[in-house]
Amino acid sequence: MDIATFFRTLFIGISIAAAVGPMSLLCIQRTLTRGYLYGLVSGLGIASTDGLYASISAFGLTALSDLLISQNWWVHLLGGIFLIYLGCRTALTLPARKAAHSVSAVNLPRAYVTTLLLTLTNPMTILSFALIFAGIGLGTTSGPLSALVVTLTIFLGSLLWWLILVSGVSLLRERLTATWLLWINRLSGCGIALFGLLILLNIKL
Repeated sequence: MDIATFFRTLFIGISIAAAVGPMSLLCIQRTLTRGYLYGLVSGLGIASTDGLYASISAFGLTALSDLLISQNWWVHLLGGIFLIYLGCRTALTLPARKAAHSVSAVNLPRAYVTTLLLTLTNPMTILSFALIFAGIGLGTTSGPLSALVVTLTIFLGSLLWWLILVSGVSLLRERLTATWLLWINRLSGCGIALFGLLILLNIKL
């Protein structure tokens, strides 16, 4: 992979991660209420899914891609229901007076797994990667090594975005009053639940 292709692929990872959605709201809310590390691990879960879906396109695993897309109904149903639950729970959560600077190691796997599974509820992302790769010529890359490098670069781009976002939100946390944090919880919770409801409404029976 030449340097130009590396930066193009890195930018794809950043762009897909930066799209406003329930995961962005959740990652921001977790950073504000549970601290930098919890938010970053949550972002790592999202980046891992982006890397996984990118690998399916990069390695040309069309059979697996078709299987995941064929199960769209069940995946979206479960994802939509869980987003509504998570949104309601977030909206009703009272913010801590101070951000958590240390998080139990037991809680970090939960932060990672929940965002990983929630991001997996959008298997249509595979099609997005396939179309983007084809558009910039990555779909014709040959060999497993090229596909592996593309996958890792997408993952790094996505992770870089979450690192930037979580770091910025963490810096702002100390300037926010308890009232602001309460409304952030309520608004982000309502936003997450709304995304879940839209997913359920758009399921094709």
